[in-house]
Amino acid sequence: MHALDWTMVCAYFALMIVIGWWSHKRVSDVKDFFTAGGRMPWWLAGISHHMSGYSAVLFVAYAGVAYTSGVTVYFWGFASIGIGVGIGSWLFAARWNRLRSKLGVASPLEYLAKRYNVPTQQALAWSGSLLKIFDIAAKWFAVATLLHVFAGLDYNLGILITGAVTLVYCTIGGLWADALTDFGQFVIQAIAAVVMIVVVLGKLGGISALWTMWDKLPEGHVDPVTSKYTTIFLLVYVLVKTLEYNGGMWNLAQRYMAAPTTQEAKRGARLSSALYLLWPLVLMFPMFAAPLLIPGVKDPTQSYAIMTTTFLPPGLIGLVLAGIFSHTMAMVSSDANAISAVITRDMIPAMFRRTRQWTDVQGLKAARITTVIFVALTMLVATQAQNLGGVLQIVVNWVAALMGPISIPLLLGMLPWFRKCGPRAALISWAGGLIDYALVYYVFKANQTVLVATPILVSLALYVGLGLLAPERSAAADEIVDTVNTADGDDVDRTQEGTTVPA
Repeated sequence: MHALDWTMVCAYFALMIVIGWWSHKRVSDVKDFFTAGGRMPWWLAGISHHMSGYSAVLFVAYAGVAYTSGVTVYFWGFASIGIGVGIGSWLFAARWNRLRSKLGVASPLEYLAKRYNVPTQQALAWSGSLLKIFDIAAKWFAVATLLHVFAGLDYNLGILITGAVTLVYCTIGGLWADALTDFGQFVIQAIAAVVMIVVVLGKLGGISALWTMWDKLPEGHVDPVTSKYTTIFLLVYVLVKTLEYNGGMWNLAQRYMAAPTTQEAKRGARLSSALYLLWPLVLMFPMFAAPLLIPGVKDPTQSYAIMTTTFLPPGLIGLVLAGIFSHTMAMVSSDANAISAVITRDMIPAMFRRTRQWTDVQGLKAARITTVIFVALTMLVATQAQNLGGVLQIVVNWVAALMGPISIPLLLGMLPWFRKCGPRAALISWAGGLIDYALVYYVFKANQTVLVATPILVSLALYVGLGLLAPERSAAADEIVDTVNTADGDDVDRTQEGTTVPA
């Protein structure tokens, strides 16, 4: 890359660190670190929710699908999220917010100890944390792939650079730093996206290509579903993404929790939903056009990077690369914050009784140390991403398939219709979904649709079925369910009165 490109990238990294340092002044305790003290405005929560939901995988794995299969990747990859978050704005956003405002919850899994029991909480915490290590590792490898194509940088060095910068600002600034850098990254990425569209339209003959290009694409590239990405696959993905993007991906639950009121949490969710339905079309237009501009690419996952380095002048390449960085750094920093919350609020206190008496200062220090260790571990695993099946294999097959068994007890446990589903239903549905995944993946070697669909459907059937056939109810669980489902005006924050969830 040209010196101008490196200048743009370095300036972007410097800006992220400055925002993180400024946010450091706003963090005084663990509630500020994990939920921004419940003071995040709805528009910032919505943009942060959106930016924290996808990464450089879009420009690598999904760009490869767009190159080979066309627009289907938008429908199952992003429209499904928009629909799912829209459902969540009605079903989950307010309930997550009440967990913080009425019960003082700072971690998405904190309420599970009372809603079910500690073993259920720990099973979901450990399995979810392990899954996130591999998920984030795939994101690091995606960025490293782009750096390798853009600048010939060694994969491991690319992982180290982006990981180190992300680690600095998310460790010192907590959720405030995550959200504010998400906003800055959204602006940078928007400029980069517009630049790419202008260049691509110029190569295609002008603005008329927006509506004339589609007939020139290879056969099947304008079909919403294909023989590989079927209608069933799309419908299952809507279910998966509804659970994943409304709390199954723990960092996104934090955005709902961080809003001042339930109404602002809902408005933030609706903004994020609209962005997921519209903004990916802007980002992906150059990817859809790639077969016309650079035919015959041997590795389709490199198609977006090849277009960028081929068509853009010095300076703008760095801008686009910074925009690509923005996705991964937004997601990873927020994931790290959420995992740190789960480890320090849920996992460590269950193992070491004395940690339950930590002061705010001790808790905040533990949160930052945990963040450092977690991010470093994901970077280490990222160096082995190719040996684990590559980026698309991890993101689609692993994460999508395993998200259901982990998130079903977590999210449905808040809803009044499932109050009879107790710890037995939660643990068996979790274990059943994981066992089913192991069978269809390693024994039956099923296709992608079956691999993604069966674990979540098995887990859902077990959870609901056991709730009906072997109901379990407790006063503690009923109290949690009643609290998160009872509106109180605009749900005034009661945590200042000292109300917390007992272990």
